[in-house]
Amino acid sequence: QVRLVESGGGSVQAGGSLRLSCVASGYSVSDNCMAWFRQAPGKEREGVAATHSGDRYTYYSISVSGRFTIFQDNDKSTMYLQMTGLKPEDTAMYYCAAARGLCNLGSWSNAQSYPYWGQGTQVTVSS
Repeated sequence: QVRLVESGGGSVQAGGSLRLSCVASGYSVSDNCMAWFRQAPGKEREGVAATHSGDRYTYYSISVSGRFTIFQDNDKSTMYLQMTGLKPEDTAMYYCAAARGLCNLGSWSNAQSYPYWGQGTQVTVSS
């Protein structure tokens, strides 16, 4: 059974940093596509970043490219999202998601590509 557990969310001021973690069990983090999504109140769930093959391949949304970094620690079965230069518009619930198979450019940001989800961790950025 696949289980994803996120942690690391919190409240920071604009310009600050946070690192989110997603620990996976029952799942190979290096052999499959894993992603971070976020959802703000009243908005659709948005793909933030994805990776596969031990983070040799990474994908980012335009809104976070250059500020966020996705990476993995295969020995710890953990995926991370290092967030820097945080903005108030980054405020959302952040979710870890896992797929079966590799990421691809056309579908990595589609939530329907991911059958497994964590419970979410809240990130709040104040101005």
